[in-house]
Amino acid sequence: MRKNILIVDDHTDLRQLVSITLECSNYRLSQAASADEALRCIEDVQPDLMVLDVMMPGEMNGYQLCEKIKKHTQYQSIKVILLTARGQQADIQEGIRVKSDAYLVKPFSPLMLLKKVDELLDGDE
Repeated sequence: MRKNILIVDDHTDLRQLVSITLECSNYRLSQAASADEALRCIEDVQPDLMVLDVMMPGEMNGYQLCEKIKKHTQYQSIKVILLTARGQQADIQEGIRVKSDAYLVKPFSPLMLLKKVDELLDGDE
């Protein structure tokens, strides 16, 4: 069965880069431009994994969205990869605190992203 991935980033070009990276695998990809939009489409998409940018405009950033997902009983099984330019130890610790499954710092290696996605979703079989 194909796994669903929701890519959440306010930058269209980065969403496209992540999509291009993952489209060669057998994943069903969806995109959202904000945390609020991601929450609105989570029921329809039913993602197995979300790739979240940390710094997004609006009411909620990627850390807050990750924390909300991981605390929600219906969604807590969704794997979350935080993808961010914020690579300081305090930022990484915040990713751990909100229970992200992986933390990748931009600029990221597309191969590393694909490897991490495959690792996280292969464990769900």
